[in-house]
Amino acid sequence: MNHDTYATLAAGYALGALDGEDQLVFEIHLAEGCRQCSVALRDAEETLTLLAREAPPVVPPASVKQSLMARVAAEQGRRTPAAPATSRGARPRWFPWVAGAVAAGLAAFFTGGFVASRYEAEIGRVAREASALRERMRVQEAVLREELASASRVAELLRDPGTRVIALRGAGPAPEAAGRLVWHATAGGHLYVTSLAPLPADKTYELWTISGSTPRPAGLFTVDAQGAGGVRVEPVPEGRQVDVFAVTIEPAGGVPAPTGPIVLASSK
Repeated sequence: MNHDTYATLAAGYALGALDGEDQLVFEIHLAEGCRQCSVALRDAEETLTLLAREAPPVVPPASVKQSLMARVAAEQGRRTPAAPATSRGARPRWFPWVAGAVAAGLAAFFTGGFVASRYEAEIGRVAREASALRERMRVQEAVLREELASASRVAELLRDPGTRVIALRGAGPAPEAAGRLVWHATAGGHLYVTSLAPLPADKTYELWTISGSTPRPAGLFTVDAQGAGGVRVEPVPEGRQVDVFAVTIEPAGGVPAPTGPIVLASSK
């Protein structure tokens, strides 16, 4: 028998899984003073002890004591003076309920470690994506709510006989641009524009109401990649008549009086 076989028997011996000739052969080998197998057996026993401590407590069946006593009596009856004795003495057997507890501990230990190491990064990535998705949905929901409220206000205006739809035509650097203003003198209105070029971050479109020769700021807006946008327009204070609606390009944040080129304007 080569030494690799003895190393295998050492693990089985630590578990109490050897019977008959295998157990006898291994005990004789130990009695001959094999240091390598003694160390392997000690390591195996220490490992099993640690695993048993980590495993959930298991209550043995009520029949364990009776079974143990019967096995001891049977072993004593079979033992003969010729059987070799070792310095280790008689070894109790590990019963299935102990092996089950150790197996449960092993499974929990290795499975938990594998899941943590394999999926930790994936779980983190999914959590970040879910958080980003929730934020995008929140923003989109707010935009949709605002668009719905705007559409409701425009629908209310259009039911009023005093409401007008005023056309704005492109001018200056945006000759292809167009706009429609749903306007009520006392309720205000809403401007819709198309074909306006998106502006850099330091610029914005500003709407003006012009009465006589006096322009008044009426709202700031941007456009999307397709050049579409819009803005709600508040009524002019004191109900003054608006002669012209115009849109200019201004510094971000707006200005109190027009400084940039006109890109949309209504007819007088």
